[in-house]
Amino acid sequence: MFKVLIGDDDRELCELLGEYLRLEGLHVDVVYDGEAVLARLRDQTSRPDVLVLDVMLPERNGLDTLRELRVQHRLPVIMLSGRGEPVDRVVGLELGADDYLSKPCLPRELLARVRAQLRRHTLEGVGELTMGVLRVLPGERRAYVEERELNLTGAEFSLLLTLMQRAGEVIDKPALTRASLGRELERFDRSIDMRVSRLRHKLTEASPHSPRIDAIRGSGYVLLPAGALPS
Repeated sequence: MFKVLIGDDDRELCELLGEYLRLEGLHVDVVYDGEAVLARLRDQTSRPDVLVLDVMLPERNGLDTLRELRVQHRLPVIMLSGRGEPVDRVVGLELGADDYLSKPCLPRELLARVRAQLRRHTLEGVGELTMGVLRVLPGERRAYVEERELNLTGAEFSLLLTLMQRAGEVIDKPALTRASLGRELERFDRSIDMRVSRLRHKLTEASPHSPRIDAIRGSGYVLLPAGALPS
């Protein structure tokens, strides 16, 4: 049974969401502050498969909690925000959140987002993918450049995996959004562009010989070997 941890100080909402997710076959734990979230992640026996994290937590807020947990943990994180401020969304994504929902949210929508993250983080039976100095291990959800492991968020790994599986092919933004975030591309949504930018930086920082990601105006993105002619 997959484990979901909800970190939110709105106890009534936690009860509602927790009950709904349990009825759908998920094991749900609830904590009410950032320190308790980090404590659960330190305990391997209670570590969740997906974390649902509120931005506005007491004492240690959700963004600070996300920043600290990303130092060691790759688990998928879905952020919740009752303020609906665009800056919260942008900062959360920059810090490594895999998805974002505004409160109040429908339990059914949260369930869909949780299941999407679980699907992307439980890949089995997929062999190693390579392109030059880049190796991607889907089953382990790890990627290496010249034997140096890349520090990728869950969404960044899913994005890289999608590009690797269709290397040399232009993939449009809606398809990349579905593959890496598990949702449809929204109007004025720049989430996928932000993730591509972060992934590019990590690849080039790891090695000048890394494959590159080219933007194709009006079409999408394509992964090409280092030294390939411009798209």
